[in-house]
Amino acid sequence: MLLERALDVYLRHVTVERGLSEHTVAAYRRDLDGYAAWLTAAGISDTGDVTPALIGRFIAERSSAEPAPAATSIARLQSSVRGWHRFLAREGIEDDDPSGRLRPPKAPSRLPKALTVDQVERLLAAPAADEPLGIRDRALLELLYATGARVSEAIGLDVDDLAHGDVLRLNGKGSKERIVPVGSYARAAVDAYLTRVRPGLAARGRASARLFLGARGAPLSRQSAWLIIRAAAERAQITAEVSPHTLRHSFATHLLQGGADVRVVQELLGHASVATTQIYTHVSVDTLRDIYATSHPRAR
Repeated sequence: MLLERALDVYLRHVTVERGLSEHTVAAYRRDLDGYAAWLTAAGISDTGDVTPALIGRFIAERSSAEPAPAATSIARLQSSVRGWHRFLAREGIEDDDPSGRLRPPKAPSRLPKALTVDQVERLLAAPAADEPLGIRDRALLELLYATGARVSEAIGLDVDDLAHGDVLRLNGKGSKERIVPVGSYARAAVDAYLTRVRPGLAARGRASARLFLGARGAPLSRQSAWLIIRAAAERAQITAEVSPHTLRHSFATHLLQGGADVRVVQELLGHASVATTQIYTHVSVDTLRDIYATSHPRAR
C-alpha cells in the first residue's frame, strides 16, 4: 500500500477504533510523518518494500542525530514504527511485519518528582484568598492534589461532573472514565469558587459548561493552568521544579507513603497497568531508606 494511504488508514484506526487521545495520535503522526518522509527520500513509496534493514538504518540515523535525542524519544519513535507495521500485517494489508525484530532501547529509570507534604501545603496556600482569580487558582490546585487528576482532565471538567457530592467523574486517556473521591478541603475550595467567582467569570464570555474559566470567561487552557501552578510555586518559594504533573506525582507518592494499596492508587490514577503505578513505590522505598539511614544506630 502507498505510504500516504497506509498512514491515513493506521491513524484513523488508532483514533476511531482504539480511541486514543488527541495528543497521543498527534505524537504518532509526528513520528510517522518523519519516518514516511525518510522512506520516500530513500526511494520507497510502498509499505510492502520496507525491509528490516531499512528500519534499522532509519533508527540508527535518528539515534545518532545531533543534538543527541533522549532515549525515551527513540523508544517512542520505535514504538510508533512497530505499531504501524504490526497493524498492516495484522490486517492483511502486507504479508509480514518487517519491524518484528526491532527492539527498543532501554529507557533510563526516572522516578517521579514529588513535593513534600509541607511544600504541597505551601503551594495550595499560595493563591491570594481575597482575589477572585486567587480563589479559582486555589480550587484548581486543591482539586489536582486531592484527586491526582491530570491537568488536561481537570480543565476538561464540566460543572455537572461535580454533581455526585464527594466524588468526581474524570475522563482520562482513551476516553476512559473513572470516579475518584474529593476530600473536604478540595470540595470547600471548589464550592467557594463556584459560588463567589465562577458566575462573574461566566458572565464575561459565552455560555460554557466548563468548571474552570479564564479571566475573560472562556474555558481555562492547559497553558493557563501551567502558569497558575508555576506562579503558585514561585509565591510559595518552592525551589524544586514544579510542573503540571507535580501534584499528580505527589498525590500518588503521599498515598503510598500513607499505606494505600498500589492497586487502589492505580485505580485512582487511571493507569491501565499496575506496572505504571509501581514506579511510585520506588519513591516510597527511597524515603524509607533515607529514614533508616538517619535513624538506625547501626545503619552506617
